[in-house]
Amino acid sequence: MIEKKGTENGDHRELRYGIVGVGMMGREHLLNLAALPGAQVVAIADPHVPSQLAALSLAENTPSGASFLKVFSSHKELLDKGNCDILVIATPNMTHAEVILDILNHPKPHHILVEKPLCTTIADCKKVIAAAEARPEVLVQVGLEYRYMPPVAELLRHVKNGTLGRIRMVSIREHRFPFLVKVHNWNRFNENTGGTLVEKCCHFFDLMNLISSDRPVRVMASGSQDVNHLDELYNGKQIPDIIDNAYTIVEYENGTRGVLDLCMFAEGSWNEQEIVVVGETAKGEAFVPENIVRVGRRDGGRQRVQTYECFDNRVKYEGLHHGSSYLEHLEFMDAVRSHGQHPPSVGLYAGLMSVAIGVAAQRSIKLGRFVELDEVLLGDVS
Repeated sequence: MIEKKGTENGDHRELRYGIVGVGMMGREHLLNLAALPGAQVVAIADPHVPSQLAALSLAENTPSGASFLKVFSSHKELLDKGNCDILVIATPNMTHAEVILDILNHPKPHHILVEKPLCTTIADCKKVIAAAEARPEVLVQVGLEYRYMPPVAELLRHVKNGTLGRIRMVSIREHRFPFLVKVHNWNRFNENTGGTLVEKCCHFFDLMNLISSDRPVRVMASGSQDVNHLDELYNGKQIPDIIDNAYTIVEYENGTRGVLDLCMFAEGSWNEQEIVVVGETAKGEAFVPENIVRVGRRDGGRQRVQTYECFDNRVKYEGLHHGSSYLEHLEFMDAVRSHGQHPPSVGLYAGLMSVAIGVAAQRSIKLGRFVELDEVLLGDVS
């Protein structure tokens, strides 16, 4: 059981939220915020009327109802009239940069929680970072919420506390179902998502970066589209081009190695995510959604491996991501209420680096070779 207290800063005012994009993830944020004390969703923005109506229907069944919700067709209208403190961006990936930049350039400051990935290209990530640096009063958090899944957070605690010794290897397996259907099927094409290893796997590259505590230097990946979406056709001619399986190796300056094993046609899996961290003295594992953590020391052998369930008593709504989205909002609320004294736990640099590894991995598959991180961070590759 993980037990934590919120920020004790004396600021208990209700925070007004606007959600930009109320497709599947936007509505998931709405439900999480409905369960979060001190949060009030007061506005939504989405040009897609069915998504607006679905969000209003959900809101009707929350404690606050939907009568107070302002509904806009664009984020610019919401910025001018929504009267929000915090904006949650849950629009399609390829729109993130435009929406964030419009918010940062607006006269009124709005704190931002943007869904992953930060942007689909390195160039757009850099534009956002530069704009955010010019608005230091605005807090921005990137929605890499897998850090908050209770068994993952517990494994990260063991890493930070030195339980495992110096970290040498990180292995992450995600075996899951195919991409879900999204509005206008935007997530079927690399040009919209950044590619599967950006869109989906930035979560895992963020975890690798966090665990290794160092800078990634090179990436090698092998992947393909072998099973999913091959029988789909859009606009009469477009076949989806998103990969559905891959292996990715990430090497770090300090010698740590990470590997990601992704399969998106593996619905028959007991766990969706399995994370293994091996240090010089011990090994730690986290399993989701089983919520199991295992820790075993080299000198203890198999018979002394500790296995235990892990939960976080702060979670009031489990949702689609095992409570991690709720905890993400809880901690960002704390950052906002601290007036920046406690910075967002997942900042823009973390968002950039998780995208950079994904971009390098997609490039590695295309070119059939290792790709240096500087090649994508400093070169012409977007």
